[in-house]
Amino acid sequence: MSDTIDHPQPTPRRYRLTTADGVDIDSVLLRGAESRTTAVVLANGFTGTYRSPHTRAVAESLVSIADVMTFDFRGHHGSGGYSTVGNAEIHDLEAVVAHLRGLGYTSIATVGFSMGAAVVVRHAAVHGGVCAAVSISCPSRWYYRGTRRMRLIHLGVGRGVGRFFLRSFRKVRVTDRRWEVRPAEPREIAGEIAPTPLLVIHGEADTYFPVSHATAIHDAAREPKELWLVPGMGHAERAVSPELRARLRSWLRERIPA
Repeated sequence: MSDTIDHPQPTPRRYRLTTADGVDIDSVLLRGAESRTTAVVLANGFTGTYRSPHTRAVAESLVSIADVMTFDFRGHHGSGGYSTVGNAEIHDLEAVVAHLRGLGYTSIATVGFSMGAAVVVRHAAVHGGVCAAVSISCPSRWYYRGTRRMRLIHLGVGRGVGRFFLRSFRKVRVTDRRWEVRPAEPREIAGEIAPTPLLVIHGEADTYFPVSHATAIHDAAREPKELWLVPGMGHAERAVSPELRARLRSWLRERIPA
């Protein structure tokens, strides 16, 4: 399946949003040539940004079916505040969705990668109001250290020298405070998403989270739900191939009301 769709170059418009807890969020909306009431929100993984070529490729692939809003989570790049690595970020996503509603969008789908996928799952369960939710490379539980890459991530966010590296070289500011209250894990809350359709996508070659994370979320969810385990696929945004972008676009097209 080809990822190439003939459509006019999308027009980007930048917005500064404010979350319910007062954090500034840097976001960009890609609009198609015609006026639409359908939108897709892309939520990056930890250290990700809407400036990434991988995120832009997904956004540009989806703009043929809906306008697409991308943003930086708190503590990331142009947004304010500090990253809580998946906890308070639910406010960031809700601020984006609420802003789109204020612009007149009536059908909004959310697509998240890794940390952003965990936020998408929680947001769909807690806030609702979206017409579809897509979880790509999502952790099913917090504090997972079962792979070498995740052990390195925990070292990075849990120690001062790691946070200095992230701030200096990845433009990510991470809080030094522990979570006061543990939010529900994706596997614990996925059952609350229905009747919103949930699509769980996971790479069989993911070196951060094994496929058991995807199956745990899918098993916990109620219908309507789908699980795509992708052979050879790695982790998050950079692992999304043109073929997977096209397949995702087709799935969303069928579930976003015109």
